[in-house]
Formats: sequence, structure tokens, C-alpha cells
Amino acid sequence: MALPAPAPGSLTAGFTATVAGVPVDTRHWIGGERRASTVTFTDRSPIDGTPLAEIARGGAEEARAAVAAARAAFPGWAATPRRERARLLHAVADGIEARLEDLAAVETADNGALLRSHRRGVVPRAAHNLRFFADRLLALGHDDFATRGHTNHVTWDPAGPAALVTPWNAPLMLATWKIGPALAAGDPVILKPAEWTPLTASLLADIAAEAGLPPGVLNVLQGYGDEAGAPLVSDAGVRRISFTGSVPTARRIARAAAANLVPTSFELGGKSPLLVFADADLDLATDLAVEQYDNAGQVCLAATRLLVENSVRDAFLERLLNHASALVQGDPREDSTGIGPTIHPQHLERVDGFVRRALADGATALLGGGPHTELNERTGGTYYRPTLLTDVAQDSEIVQEEVFGPVLTLQSFSTEDEAVALANDTRYGLAATLATGDRERAARVGARLVAGTVWINCFFVRDLAAPFGGSRASGMGREGGDWSFDFYCDLKNTVTAPKGWQRHG
Repeated sequence: MALPAPAPGSLTAGFTATVAGVPVDTRHWIGGERRASTVTFTDRSPIDGTPLAEIARGGAEEARAAVAAARAAFPGWAATPRRERARLLHAVADGIEARLEDLAAVETADNGALLRSHRRGVVPRAAHNLRFFADRLLALGHDDFATRGHTNHVTWDPAGPAALVTPWNAPLMLATWKIGPALAAGDPVILKPAEWTPLTASLLADIAAEAGLPPGVLNVLQGYGDEAGAPLVSDAGVRRISFTGSVPTARRIARAAAANLVPTSFELGGKSPLLVFADADLDLATDLAVEQYDNAGQVCLAATRLLVENSVRDAFLERLLNHASALVQGDPREDSTGIGPTIHPQHLERVDGFVRRALADGATALLGGGPHTELNERTGGTYYRPTLLTDVAQDSEIVQEEVFGPVLTLQSFSTEDEAVALANDTRYGLAATLATGDRERAARVGARLVAGTVWINCFFVRDLAAPFGGSRASGMGREGGDWSFDFYCDLKNTVTAPKGWQRHG
């Protein structure tokens, strides 16, 4: 969701902030150099509201400079042999792993996700993203094939500068998910991180420079969407745009891209279902349901609509309430914490608005139902209680629209057809999860669900070789594996005749 930018702050004397004991440069990274802006914006921690840094606030001038730097770097980077590009990506991954503790601490302070999750999963996954696409590049190819004796040879040519606009819920991991294939493909990158979580993008720029990435190959443009993002995606020098975020913002980017005929890849909102059938392992189904509160529910893939077969509704609900009630909410740096804060006061108010309107429309809160007022008053943070709503209508806002917070709804069904109908009855189609003990049912129902990813008796298992993206309003295009190279490259087919190689004279 695009939010209006606040009034500019004044430029502070220094350009380095210390966050969780880690020095972070607060300027843009453009053309291999740090660049300040004349105004700044304040980055605050959702954990306690503490100001973390004054960040250089880019606009059209900085966007033009970043695109110009990427264009200048493009011929050299495109001509760099595959093995050298792969080596440099592995070197950046080495740097991420070497600074795992710094990156984890800074990202936790910046976005409020659990520190142990950053240490064990998110930061290692960021390095893995780069390694995977580096290795995939070296294996990329297509067998030649014949047409009436002529030979067809397919190649993946670098397309040009890529604008990558990333969200705040998993900043580093989702940035490298896009940076990895773009750089491997030979496209210089302009990364526009979310204004609420810019810090690890700045650290990544330092890591990339130390790894030897040539100037202009990776650029980091900081700022608000309407001030920095809009001129970036409108620039005719950009040849690919990849965006993860909201549907309204994607529509604006699509209009800008259309003017320049730039291919786009969108991963957008979700309102994914978790279908629990009577033959499911209810303990497993409960674990899957509680997992949807991870990262305070700020996960696009989250199965926030629980659809439970009538005959096991009460048994499932009892398990769910017992398990979810035991979640400890608090400081994400503490090992005992199971759920941290939402990202920002504006987002907290947005989440609460959904819940308040649902309750006013007749929904019942069996769990939570509002901000964690006591914790927020004590800490200054933005914590929202894990919430479970029942008595919700299928056509209600709370069932149809993405909340992006720790809010689940529970509905029941009687038949398999009814379950599928409920699951597919939103404008989204990002993911779906099934809990069932029947293999045939799993295959049958999975085939009928409108979703880019279907998980059966599991959740959030993602292989980078698999296609990833959404259907309907959940996105456009697929990335992962060779699909990423198909997007970030211009595919070329060269057809060679069997004769005509003899020279005259």
C-alpha cells in the first residue's frame, strides 16, 4: 500500500548510523560511490519506536543518476564471461555469510522480525539466493534443434538495467531473490528498498563493493515510492522492472512500464486458504495454522483463511486456541518471543481498522482482536495481538482483502466442492495449503485450486528451481530457476543454414 511521504527532514552532519552496534552508511550507493541527498527521512524501529537513522531521501535526480550508472555499466557487465559473473556472485554470498550476525541484528532492529529467524534462515537464504543463480547461470542452456536441416541455437542475452522494488517484510532475502538472477543474467541493477526498512540494502552495497562487483552494476536508491520509485520505473533507460508489493502500486508501475514497453514481473497480495479436511492429522494442521502468525502475519504467502471441515471444527479450534494462546509476544531479539511487532504505526492502524470493521459487521474474536496496548505503552513499539475471527461472511472485507497482519479468519465447510469454492472465491491466487490424510484427495483438490503454489501437509517449502508467482491479482509472471533468466534476458534464436559456408573467389 502506497503511503504519502512525510515532510522532508534536514540533512544531518554525519552519514553513518550505528544500529545494533553496526555502522550503516545512510547514503545512496550509485555508480560505485556514496551519494547524499539534500533531505532525509527518519527510519524507526518497530520494536520500541527508537529512531535508527536519518536516511538520504532520493528523488528524480538520484533516480536518473542511478539509471545512468547502470546503463554505463551495462556493456561491460553484459560482456563479462559467465564464470566471472558467477564467481562475483559467490563472492558477494561469501560476504553475506561473513557478516551474518551484523545483517541479522540490523534487519531485526529495522523490521522487527525474530532475530533467531534472521540468523538461522533469512540471512543464510539471502546468500543461497545468490549462489543458486550463479550456479544456474553456468548450467543455463538449450539443446540445439533442427528445422529442415537448419540448426536452431537459443541464447539468453542480457536485457539491460533492471529496476528492483522490494518490500519491508523480508528486505534482504527478497532483495537477493531479485538481485541474484538479474546480475547473473548480465543486467545491472537499481535496487529501491522499502522506505521503512532501508538498512540492510546499504550494508549489501558495501558487501558487494568489497567482493569486487564493478561500479554501477549494483546501485541502491533510497526514498519514498512517489519521490524515488516513480521516476525510477518511468525512466526509459530501465529495461526490466520487478516489484513485490501491493496491487495498487503495481498498477501504477504497470502504467509507467507500458509507456516504455518494459517487461514487468509482479508478486503481489495474497489471501491464501488453509483447507483442513476431516482426515487430516489435526496436530499437524494446528501447527500449520499457528505458523501463519509468523513475522506478525506480514507474509504475502500466509494462509490467513482457515477453512475447516464441519466434523472436526471444534476439535481443531480447541487445539488452535491452546497453541496460539501460548505464543509469547514481545521483543524479537529475545529467544522466548514467538511473535514480534508489526512494521509501523501506520500499518498497525491499518491492520486494526480491518479488525474493527469486521467486529462491527458481526465477526467474533476468539483470540486477540486489537493492539497489544499494554506492551505498546511499555515499549513504544507497534505490537498487534494474534487474532482469530469467526462468524465472518464470505463476501466480507475481512475475508476478501489482504490484511497483512496477525489476523486469521475461520470458516467451515461440509463437502469437498464447497471447500474448493470457498478457497477460490477471492480475487487473489498466490498460494494455498491443504491438510489431508488422503493422497487422492490432495491431488484432486490441489489441481482445482487457483494458486501459484500449493502446499500439501506443509508450508513455506520453497525450492529456487521451482516457478514462483501468483495468479489473478496476486501477480504477473514467474521467477525461479530458468524462468528468472527468461525474464531478465532477451531470448534469441539463431538459425544457421546447412550450406553456404564456401567463400567465392
